[in-house]
Amino acid sequence: MSKRKLLVPGSRDALNEMKARISGAGHPSEAKFEAAREVGVPLQKGYNGHLSSADNGKVGGQLGGRMVQELIKMAKEKMDRS
Repeated sequence: MSKRKLLVPGSRDALNEMKARISGAGHPSEAKFEAAREVGVPLQKGYNGHLSSADNGKVGGQLGGRMVQELIKMAKEKMDRS
């Protein structure tokens, strides 16, 4: 997993929990494998050099897109409560 610098320090755990929840995985480390199964990409633990960049993009796009949707939903709900 990428270790990019987050805007909000300490948010990584919450983002990982969200990733697991929206993918239906039991643990954040399993989220990408669940997303891969959903889009039909044969992602395996370990080396996946046989996968195309398009296949990898399907998995990352699936997770990232759903996370963005969830974050927008959360922001809208918070604005409605204000």
